[in-house]
Amino acid sequence: MIKNVTFASACAAMMLFITSCNSNESSKATTPTEAAPKAVTIKTENVDYTGDGVTMKGFIAYNEADTNLKPAVLIVPEWWGIGDYTRGRAKQLAELGYVAFAIDMYGEGKTAETPDEAGKLATPFYAPTPLAQNRFDAALAKLKTVKGVDTTKIAAIGYCFGGAMVLNMARLGEPLKGVVSFHGNLVGTAPAVKGLIKADVLVCHGNADQFVPATEVATFKTQMDSIGASYTFKGYDSATHAFTNPMATEKGKKYGIPIAYNAAADTASFNEMKAFFEKIFK
Repeated sequence: MIKNVTFASACAAMMLFITSCNSNESSKATTPTEAAPKAVTIKTENVDYTGDGVTMKGFIAYNEADTNLKPAVLIVPEWWGIGDYTRGRAKQLAELGYVAFAIDMYGEGKTAETPDEAGKLATPFYAPTPLAQNRFDAALAKLKTVKGVDTTKIAAIGYCFGGAMVLNMARLGEPLKGVVSFHGNLVGTAPAVKGLIKADVLVCHGNADQFVPATEVATFKTQMDSIGASYTFKGYDSATHAFTNPMATEKGKKYGIPIAYNAAADTASFNEMKAFFEKIFK
């Protein structure tokens, strides 16, 4: 969400199950060539793991009825830390067929209630130190030990603060299939050389985001273009910072910050993410 340095910080869509029927026909028996639908039984767990000398408390969600190897998605939360919103997103990803792992970037399960608290927790991760990458790598290593994860197909997504973090992980060359930033800051670790970024990149940006101005968008695109990075940039008109979070409007009013939920942008960006994953996980 709000951070005055070179980066302005600060950093559900429900699944629709559609059944089709024809009132003029009786039900048809499934033929041998028709694939039976996969059962969905979402399992969630709190997961403790260590790294960087800190105990971290992550959250995992997956479809335990599906015993096949599955692609996995790391989730870096907003600067509030892992809360109901993050856990809800993890469950949505599990319903889509992925193993979803929410990262505890701060350690010890720390969360923030106010922007001041969140700013104090988030600020060290914007500094040019190994801190953010160390915490991310600890979660990635833990995820790779989870039964049912296809370790060759891992991506990361992030919201606000988390969006900035996953973009930095891509620019640092993390071995990911792709990253998706939702209303995250765009300029952080500068992409170094052509070929370093291994992940495809999708940016979902609110065009009315006061914390990520047009100059930052332009700089991001220039940096990525300069090294031939593969990225897609989607901007949503009238969408502000935190546009995917249904609680953003209330928090914005409570703390006097320009954030708000935008249902249209939320739905559009979620669908962009789904299509992106279908492409990179082929």
